[in-house]
Amino acid sequence: MAQELCAICHERPAVARVSLVQNGQRRELALCELHYRQLMRQQRMRSPLESLFGGGSPFDEIFSGFGEQSPVTPVRAREPEAVDIAEYFSKQTTEYLQRAAQVAAEFGKREVDTEHLLYALADADVVQAVLKQFGLSPADLKQYIEANAVRGASKGEASEDMTISPRVKSALQHAFALSRELGHSYVGPEHLLLGLAAVPDSFAGTLLKKYGLTEQALRQKAVKVVGKGAEDGRVDGPSKTPQLDKFSRDLTRLAREGKLDPVIGRSKEVETTIEVLARRKKNNPVLIGEPGVGKTAIVEGLAQRMVQGEVPEVLRDKRLVELNINAMVAGAKYRGEFEERLKQVMDELQAAQSEIILFIDEVHTIVGAGQGGGEGGLDVANVLKPAMARGEMNLIGATTLNEYQKYIEKDAALERRFQPVFIPEPTVEQTISILRGLRDKLEGHHKVTIRDEAFVAAAELSDRYIGNRFLPDKAIDLIDQAAARVRIASTSRPAEIQELEAELAQLKREQDYAASRKWYDEAKVFEKRIQERKEHLEQITERWQQTQGSKTEEVRVEDIAEIISRLTGIPVTELTAEEREKLLQMEERLLQRVIGQQEAITAVSDAVRLARAGLRQGSRPIATFLFLGPTGVGKTELAKALAEVVFGDEDAMIRIDMSEYMERHAVSRLIGAPPGYVGYDEGGQLTERVRRRPYSVILLDEIEKAHADVNNILLQVFDDGRLTDGKGRVVDFTNTIIIATSNLGSELIMKNAQAGEFAQPPEKLKRELMTTLRGHFRPEFLNRLDEVIVFESLSKAQIEDIVRLQLERVKRAAHAQDIYLHIDDSLVGHLAEEAYQPEFGARELKRQIRQQLETRLATAMLKGEVKEGETVTFFYDAKDGVGYRKGAAPKPAARKKSGAGETPKGRATAARKPAAKKGAAAKGKADKPKAK
Repeated sequence: MAQELCAICHERPAVARVSLVQNGQRRELALCELHYRQLMRQQRMRSPLESLFGGGSPFDEIFSGFGEQSPVTPVRAREPEAVDIAEYFSKQTTEYLQRAAQVAAEFGKREVDTEHLLYALADADVVQAVLKQFGLSPADLKQYIEANAVRGASKGEASEDMTISPRVKSALQHAFALSRELGHSYVGPEHLLLGLAAVPDSFAGTLLKKYGLTEQALRQKAVKVVGKGAEDGRVDGPSKTPQLDKFSRDLTRLAREGKLDPVIGRSKEVETTIEVLARRKKNNPVLIGEPGVGKTAIVEGLAQRMVQGEVPEVLRDKRLVELNINAMVAGAKYRGEFEERLKQVMDELQAAQSEIILFIDEVHTIVGAGQGGGEGGLDVANVLKPAMARGEMNLIGATTLNEYQKYIEKDAALERRFQPVFIPEPTVEQTISILRGLRDKLEGHHKVTIRDEAFVAAAELSDRYIGNRFLPDKAIDLIDQAAARVRIASTSRPAEIQELEAELAQLKREQDYAASRKWYDEAKVFEKRIQERKEHLEQITERWQQTQGSKTEEVRVEDIAEIISRLTGIPVTELTAEEREKLLQMEERLLQRVIGQQEAITAVSDAVRLARAGLRQGSRPIATFLFLGPTGVGKTELAKALAEVVFGDEDAMIRIDMSEYMERHAVSRLIGAPPGYVGYDEGGQLTERVRRRPYSVILLDEIEKAHADVNNILLQVFDDGRLTDGKGRVVDFTNTIIIATSNLGSELIMKNAQAGEFAQPPEKLKRELMTTLRGHFRPEFLNRLDEVIVFESLSKAQIEDIVRLQLERVKRAAHAQDIYLHIDDSLVGHLAEEAYQPEFGARELKRQIRQQLETRLATAMLKGEVKEGETVTFFYDAKDGVGYRKGAAPKPAARKKSGAGETPKGRATAARKPAAKKGAAAKGKADKPKAK
């Protein structure tokens, strides 16, 4: 077996394998001895004194070897990980290390030793608390060090040529190890003291041992003093509020530990809250605002100000504690148990002598909480009222306006004890500043880079398209989800690779099918295609693997737009070249489904292009049309085609049959029943569907049959693009296309179509139709329509085109059953002749196709006369009616003209049929008598 070479020089043999984490990606490298040592030097801990002395690396050799088990690790041994323990240093630890360097300089030394570090640590609160457990005075300790420590020749300031002794290096190693053993997530001053005691041959170790401060003894006292650990280096004595601590979280402690998100802006609201808290009585602010505007964030911002000392004297050195009412109620099984908990908490708050500010999120829950439905029971609100009125406690509440009015305003005694502070929704500009303030937190969590324009897009797009939520919450959620999506996409295989793998699997199945049918020529073709796809897959997989770990993933505007599209169904992405082409060719695509209505298709296409280009005016819907025409001419079909072409899905159409709204009270079915009525919780049939799918076609079928009050409710939809439902929610219609259909004036249209050369010109016909419309609809209804479009009755030639269009659907259905269907032109002409009834449009055509073609094909399949893999041609004979023959299809030219369901496999199947079966006809006799 060949020996593995170094991954960097590719020359020397590898002696060690290391695992590194770079940009959130883990990489394994096999290294020679030289490059392994170089890597260890690069990965070692940076000096905590670097920030004091500026740039450069004056202590490059201080922490070499941290995290190593040995200088060289065999290749097959356990891989070591280089650990940067400086990341675990608390802020206080870094400050005392810098202070140790200053002490060394004052003692005239150019090297930081253990006595200098011990001298600096004697000022730490936690170290002083530990020393007092042994009866040792920190001042005596410092005095001893000053008297006995070795001094240098010249005194001065700490400079860049300062170094650190191996004994301090060893003490830091022990401090890190002991921190891990004690289960602490940081290295604090107490750990440095333990580390110094663990180096007995040093000045500090000897001194500590002299006073009985051995490593084991110090460890026991430190655990007793610190408990779970004080990351900031301070020591809190035994808690004065043990019961409150069970049901709350200390926001000031979290702020001190840096675990709260930064709060950007909101200075006015925070100042108002501080003013209320500083009052002598009734100093209980309640933050009132919509969900997601940042009420809780304002309280967290106040906690951060309190920690930083940026509050008035009256609020300094106080604790801000969030009380969880649900936690207090949970588990209280017996009567009086909850009251006992609450009484203990209140006693602790009063004993604290206003040193604690209480915060209750969703403060309306205190009304009725703990009452348990019993007669005469007290809830939390009634227990808190006396203390709040006397000013014995500070309480901050947060709730929404609706809940404040519903629960708190009803209790006048409770309401007067609160001082409302209204929190408005931030503007888009303020939201952008808030998002920028969260950049470090978001990038650190997701391990991605977020571009500034992504923050702008998140604020603007969420404000524009997510109407049922509030800033900044919806913008933060948007950027958070986009970052998560980018991170996931960077670690998963690209869609191109997955699609190629799926294509390979499909080709393999088709190859197996061809081989099972003994189609060996086609099997060879599949084999060649499979090999080509495999080679292509290997190439793109290799390229993707090479880019992994070598690039920084970015969150861009496109990612934000994609998330918006997923959440709302609204295509807000930039117009691609493909989409531009689709919009420009919209008429051609619509004409493939709707025959003979060029004017209607052009008008609809122009309206959609205008809106998609961003040039429509105001907040109206994309377009509002009224389609007039007789039945069966394509009004509903155009609406379906529009949903498929514009929105990519025929199901993106909301169809409302207006014949169901002939009564006045039917208005409530559209927008939802008012409060107190049956069906209030269900919502409206129109408003709820638009809320669920705001980007859709709304088809108001046969609108002339609806009650006049129903039409009136639609006026604001046509004009302002908005409608308020029964629950008071505003529903956005600005991303919808509204199409109302009507059969009014159908007689005029039919009479004009039958007039032949005496037919009226289109302009005069439309004027007569408008006169008919004014007799039924109110002027304000007609004026809000973008356009009234007249659908002409269908000619016989257009019916024949529709026949071919409908037959394509039948061919696709047959092809799904592995039957290859061809239609002779004789049958096309016969169906068009039978179906041409101007008063019914194309509706009669579907009945004729079902009776004369689909029914006969289904019967032949059930009888076994037509089997899978066979080719069938249906034709019409004037003598025998509709019939079919199995075997080879007509010659290619004719087949190309009318056969969409044919495939190469179908041709091969037909070619392999025995010659005796070719031309065999199974006559499906028509029901009509023979022509004479």
